[in-house]
Amino acid sequence: MQPMDYLSYISDVIHTTIVATVDDDGLPVTAAIDMMDSDEDGLYFLTARGKGFYDRLKKRGYLALTALKGEDTMHSVAVSLRGKVRELGPEPLDRLFARNPYMADIYPSERSREALTVFKIYEGAGEWFDLSKRPIERADFTFGGAERQREGYVITEDCIGCGVCVDVCPQKCIDTSERPLRIMQEHCLHCGNCWKECPADAVVKL
Repeated sequence: MQPMDYLSYISDVIHTTIVATVDDDGLPVTAAIDMMDSDEDGLYFLTARGKGFYDRLKKRGYLALTALKGEDTMHSVAVSLRGKVRELGPEPLDRLFARNPYMADIYPSERSREALTVFKIYEGAGEWFDLSKRPIERADFTFGGAERQREGYVITEDCIGCGVCVDVCPQKCIDTSERPLRIMQEHCLHCGNCWKECPADAVVKL
């Protein structure tokens, strides 16, 4: 999948997300926010200028979110991202209301919509995590020029091929067909068992 695919999945399939911002005391504050549109450049949402959420966005220019869809934990997809936001103002409101007609029930008149403004998440990095697959499926992505930051574990040339990491891996996502053994990152839980148990200290944390 391309970054645009992950962003459109958030806005079009999951839609309602849990967003975290930071208050003046440096403490996290969460809110349920609908992501109302997306394109190759980012995600779009709106809020009212009188809300504390608006103030936090303006002061920090940053947020993190998680979007979750599924019947239960083992049949769910989660997409998380963190990124920079900027205010676009009221100009995109008509487009967002057209795409999300339920908003007209919340703000029914043009005058009531004067409080609203649109924000865009224009740069960020995210992670896709699909627990409905066996083994699990994970991927990371960036958009808007954000730098990719790798996480997880890799096996180095110090590997002795003993297979201890294979035994302790909950997803059995270690390829033993080559030496050094290789962690299949697209299935890794990042649990750290291999790193902790490797007798040769051949597993390093990124």
